[in-house]
Formats: sequence, C-alpha cells, structure tokens
Amino acid sequence: MLVISTCRNVSRLALRSLNLRSPIALRTFSAGLALKQKDVVNVTFVRANGDRIKASGKVGDSLLDVVVNNSVDLDGFGACEGTLTCSTCHLIFKTNDYEKLPDKPGDEELDMLDLAYELTDTSRLGCQITLSKDMDGLEVHVPSTINDARAA
Repeated sequence: MLVISTCRNVSRLALRSLNLRSPIALRTFSAGLALKQKDVVNVTFVRANGDRIKASGKVGDSLLDVVVNNSVDLDGFGACEGTLTCSTCHLIFKTNDYEKLPDKPGDEELDMLDLAYELTDTSRLGCQITLSKDMDGLEVHVPSTINDARAA
C-alpha cells in the first residue's frame, strides 16, 4: 500500500510540473463489488419439459455467452460459436420481451432462423441478442430440438 501511495504521489508531482492531468494518476480504486452487481443481468432458460435454468451474464454479453460462461447444459447450443452459420442457439421470447429488443433480426439471422425447428414469430438466435440492464429477469424458451444448419 505504501508503494502504491508513493507511486501516486510521485506521478502527481511529475504531472503537476508538466502541467498535465492524467485520469490514471488521479483514479480512486474501489472494491468494484457494487459495479459488478449493477452490471449483472439474470436470465432464465426454460426447457421444453418445463425445467428452468437460471444463469447470469454481464451487460454487453450475448445470450450465447451466458450459456457458455455459465456452463448451461443445452445440448448442441451454439455449435458455430456465434458466427451465424447454424441455428442451434434458437430461442423463443415472450411477445413483450421480443418487442422490447433494440435490434430486429437481420437478413443473415432470418436465413438461419428459417432452418430452425419450432420457429415462431418471436424466435431469435441467442448469439445475436446482446444483454442490457433492462433485460434483467428475462425468460426465454429453448425449443425441444435443434437443427444444425451446417449439417445440411
């Protein structure tokens, strides 16, 4: 702690003598726990049999990231790792949640969704959905079967 404090003081003096300001030299560090809790988005994946799997991700993560980072057991999910070359991360949203999504599906995503099983009007690919804070508590349904478009 003494070394860090001494380094900060030396850098501040050097910056003052150069008449510069550096955000790094003046930065105050905190435990960061409050920031992490604020950036967490909780998601529930509902399997076709009704099993509910709760997971969480960070703002900016995709739903595919949430599945991978939490080791959620969804067989075959995200086989192409988010490159839009399969439809294995197909998810079904509630109508209200679907309408709140900031981006509508693009042509590439729609092409992949055309190959998905159990397609609905509120289907999206999880790799294309980026989490935002207002999605906290999101619940998405996972179709009972997947179709890996790469195998076609």
